[in-house]
Amino acid sequence: MTGVSREVITLQLGHYSNFVGTHWWNLQDASLCYDPGSAPPEVQSDSVFREGQTPGGSVTYTPRLIAMDLKGSLRTLRQEGSLYDPGGAAAAAVTWAGSVTVHKHSPPEKNCFLEDLEKLDKGQILTEAEFCSASQLQGSGCPAPPGPLGVDSFNNQLTRVQKNYRLEGSVTVWSDFLRLHLHPRSVVVIHQFNHDGEAHRLETFGQGESTLQGALLDELEDRLHFFVEECDYLQGFQVLCDLEDGFAGLGSKVTELLQDSYGGRGILTWGVAPVVHRDSTPARDRYHLLNAALGTVNMAAHSSLFCPLTLRGGLGGRPPPPPLFPLLSYNPALWYHSSAILALALDALTVPYRLRNNSAPMWQVADSLAVAGRKVVAAYGAVPFPMMPGGSLPDALSACADALPWKPLSACPEAAGSRCYGQWSTLRGYEGQKLISCLSPGIEPLTPLHGLHSGEDILAAYVSSFYPSAPLALQLVSAPSKLTPPFPQIFSPTLDAQGFMRGGAPPAGGECPTPPVSSVPILTSLQSGTALHPFLSELQRAAATFDVRRRAPSFLSQGPEMADYQEALEELRLLGHCYHDDSGGTTRSSSEDDDD
Repeated sequence: MTGVSREVITLQLGHYSNFVGTHWWNLQDASLCYDPGSAPPEVQSDSVFREGQTPGGSVTYTPRLIAMDLKGSLRTLRQEGSLYDPGGAAAAAVTWAGSVTVHKHSPPEKNCFLEDLEKLDKGQILTEAEFCSASQLQGSGCPAPPGPLGVDSFNNQLTRVQKNYRLEGSVTVWSDFLRLHLHPRSVVVIHQFNHDGEAHRLETFGQGESTLQGALLDELEDRLHFFVEECDYLQGFQVLCDLEDGFAGLGSKVTELLQDSYGGRGILTWGVAPVVHRDSTPARDRYHLLNAALGTVNMAAHSSLFCPLTLRGGLGGRPPPPPLFPLLSYNPALWYHSSAILALALDALTVPYRLRNNSAPMWQVADSLAVAGRKVVAAYGAVPFPMMPGGSLPDALSACADALPWKPLSACPEAAGSRCYGQWSTLRGYEGQKLISCLSPGIEPLTPLHGLHSGEDILAAYVSSFYPSAPLALQLVSAPSKLTPPFPQIFSPTLDAQGFMRGGAPPAGGECPTPPVSSVPILTSLQSGTALHPFLSELQRAAATFDVRRRAPSFLSQGPEMADYQEALEELRLLGHCYHDDSGGTTRSSSEDDDD
């Protein structure tokens, strides 16, 4: 397949979805290639970015994105952005002739990253002192930084200051680490609900459902039409939606709208959830459970494919601890960290339909996995995938021969002996490494993997050794995910700057500090299998055993009706049965059908 750009429109619904989406867009922005003389990159940016022009004639390159959030969620970011209208409404002429009372309040303070971003955006060159203070270099034994920066590129300038950005204590909303401009039609603020505070919160599924009507529905449809009409080969929509608050109901209505209005297009929905909610209480945790149950069954029904995406061990009341990634050191409770890991995995999971050549459109990805009504899939990822510099893919995979290297990203651990109905595996970021072992004639291969002659055959043989009868599709992409400021440096010191395992010990404290990790290899898997049965069944059982009329009557105050609520839980139970394999086959037995 040639490099025809098949456009994708992204919708981000909810605050944590925008956290994940902001990291994801920052990764895309870091990989943009502005040099017309260089070879075109493997991942086609035009699939998710759009080219435009400001009223002044400047060319822009902005995400094809609609991001919805609540009042008070933007802080320093203007809803209409500053790219197309730098002066804003404040610059408009005042025509009122009467007396005017002016109320002034201090704008939110920007963190160090946003301050530097503003300077670079205005064409100001940061001084060398602002990149690295003398106190950081004094006594380190490291050479002084080079001379003046001149007209260094935007990404290179930011990369130079990466060591100064430690935003863990200053990120409160997703715009605090957004590094690219958005189109004026991208951000939608729902003003009737507050992001912070105790009043006017978007807490329940019914609230979200009833919100998407009237002016908000018209505004969403208008923005959808704007982005859709400028596409030549629209392949579909990728939707990131908060799964545990009222946005689950809003997302159910949005995916239903997309299904009705753009039939035949792919709709890949990712239901995201943080490990810890910032305002968690026992009552709200019950709401989180009920929202997740209703959101899962409704968004799965209206999507081509639905995938929960979270680092939590489960969506029930007492979930297992988050997964441990051997090469990461992160704080699971910090949204800035957990969303970064999910965004890295999502960058690889979405590669198949964003490739320049040999891409698989959204509908093909969905059709290969959503078989016999199984539209819910689980994601797994090795973030990062352990590879040694100068090694080979057979070496790396052979070191993981006893157990798969990836960890669950969908609150759905793989069960021993579980059956897989279909799988997409993606390896991204092996650039500079050998895919095959290149044995000399007469040399016996160390393992069967070392005797194979292509990276695709090696990865397929490895994955198939764990799932011998499962249909498998895979993608190998050499280009890594590029990590530029302000991506958090949550990586083990055993990794080098390219994200590969160091041969020796990391530098001691008195030596030169290790350079920041600027890219990482990622191995991901998107699976449909019996491991989803306990996840869906436990979610349905926990919601069904909860007496919502007695213990949370306000949950149904704005819908759904009790009959609709019970019907949705029954649909969730039937959906879980689709993944139950107690007969040795891939479909349910006739007795199960009779019971249903």
